[in-house]
Parts: sequence; structure tokens; C-alpha cells
Amino acid sequence: MNKSIISTENAPSAIGTYSQAVKAGNTVYISGQIPLVPETMEMVTESFEAQAERVFQNLNAIAEASGGTLADVVKVTILLSDLKYFGTVNEVMSRYFAEPYPARAAYAVKQLPKEADIEVEAIMVIGE
Repeated sequence: MNKSIISTENAPSAIGTYSQAVKAGNTVYISGQIPLVPETMEMVTESFEAQAERVFQNLNAIAEASGGTLADVVKVTILLSDLKYFGTVNEVMSRYFAEPYPARAAYAVKQLPKEADIEVEAIMVIGE
């Protein structure tokens, strides 16, 4: 199996012992993204919607660096600090994904890195 590490300056650098994404064959596993601005590594904090927008922008940058687009995403896992944000996540996600939508799971968790309110990871399949 051919495995490669994906890295781009257009998304936040890893803040731990992980890669932004790993491509194994034609599957790309994108690590969880929190609302960090890539250029400054500072958190977006003005609103939950702004946090969600930044997360999907980060995912998009990694998808493009992987040779694909968000249209190639087959599974998304969303971690939220509170399920009250579920409706807003749906609204923001609709700006980045079109039907047919990827499979998805959403969970409320006790805490996320850097006190973020959202973290999203994704799995993409690119090429044939």
C-alpha cells in the first residue's frame, strides 16, 4: 500500500503528534480541525458560526492539498462542545457540501483542544 503524508500551509499546522492528513491508496484521512487561523495559529472566537466556517475552510485546504475537493469526502465526524450548535453546523456545512452529502456523525463532548466549540475530521476517497 502506498501511504503519504499531506501537509499544507493553508491549514493550521499540527499541534500534536499527528499529520494534517494521511493518504493511503486512494483514501485520505483528514485529522480533526479546530478553528485555528493557519497564518497566526490563533483561535477564531467571535461566534460559533465563525468557528465552524474556519473549520470547514481548513478542511477544504487540506482536501485540495490532497488532490481532491470536499465533494470527495465520504464521511465527516463532528465534535461539538454543545448540541445546541447542531442547527448552525447544518447551515455552515451546506455552504461547503452539496448533495449527495457525505455520511456523518455528530457528538457533544466534554471539552475540545484550546477550548474550541467544534472539531471536524473527514475521510475522502479520490481517484479510481
